[in-house]
Amino acid sequence: MIVTVDDLTIPVRESPRRKTLQLTVERDSSLHLTVPPGVNTETLEAFVRSKQPWVYKKLAEKALMQKTIRHKQFVQGEGFLYLGRHHRLNLVDDEQTQPLKLMNGRFHLRRDALPEARQHFIRWYSQRGKTWLWQRVQDFAARLEVKPAGLKVQDLGYRWGSCGKGQMLYFHWKTILLPARIAEYVVVHELVHLHEPNHSTEFWLRLERAMPDYDERKQWLAEHGIDVEGL
Repeated sequence: MIVTVDDLTIPVRESPRRKTLQLTVERDSSLHLTVPPGVNTETLEAFVRSKQPWVYKKLAEKALMQKTIRHKQFVQGEGFLYLGRHHRLNLVDDEQTQPLKLMNGRFHLRRDALPEARQHFIRWYSQRGKTWLWQRVQDFAARLEVKPAGLKVQDLGYRWGSCGKGQMLYFHWKTILLPARIAEYVVVHELVHLHEPNHSTEFWLRLERAMPDYDERKQWLAEHGIDVEGL
């Protein structure tokens, strides 16, 4: 079902667990309306109209944030996320160590590695992410009765994850920057796609059975996911 109000076109999803209407603006600026079963079109349109100023404000904020993201400078004491927590950067001169490592709550980056600091961080996040995410995949796969073929971590643009041919899972390397419970939502979301390729009613029901509080996690990701940008 789709609701169209002026220049806003919004897909609607019914959820038996919802008692109120919920409109979200996603990381990629797409809109989603989650509603209890049986709400008529007139009510949905009226709700969207009441939210139009808020929607336009959110869309403008996201567009501005994309233009003004402050990229990391890789200087002493700068904070870097890992599973939702900030870890300060420590620049070191010891050339015998690996270029980047996390030790005693701090990222340690060799000074001679500064010219390629971003690449070192992406490589570190990707390696850690693959191990951490695969463990979560195994935790939930049996519960969802799926058998993913494997997992790859790479840059997926605006997507946190996707499913490929042959039951292969793909996750953005930035997923490992999210809080653990939010990254778990991304994992379960993609695992459910192995059953249901589209965001159908059955998709959301399966997701809800596997993760009853998924809606709360999904909302957090929609509102705060942009915060992990800008490495």
